[in-house]
Amino acid sequence: MDFVSIRIITADVARLVTFYERVTEVRAEWATEDFAELRTPGATLAVASTRTIPLFAPGSARPSENHSVITEFRVDDVDRVHRNLSGFVTDIVTEPTTMPWGNRSLLFRDPDGNLVNFFTPVTPEAVEKFAR
Repeated sequence: MDFVSIRIITADVARLVTFYERVTEVRAEWATEDFAELRTPGATLAVASTRTIPLFAPGSARPSENHSVITEFRVDDVDRVHRNLSGFVTDIVTEPTTMPWGNRSLLFRDPDGNLVNFFTPVTPEAVEKFAR
């Protein structure tokens, strides 16, 4: 089995895609006006309109109601990314902080309120974990 992507359902695909393009510096690939993907070497972030939900199961997902998932991106220098996003990302949850497990993390919310973590491994153990 391969983990391929995570999909965010939103009422405003263009707004969310623009946000993620800016914070990740990855250009989205649009399939339709209701669906776009931002592909990275490790995984894909898909953004889809609420109009796609009935294709799966009506009422099965609701935008802007995530309170349990954090989408994470490993970056080369979380402090530099934080400086670059200053003034653009308006909902910072936690400034860059070194976590007990060895990652330096920046936690913020996207325009729909979804949690996003940008992190850089900084301890030898964390660096080794991601070198595999």
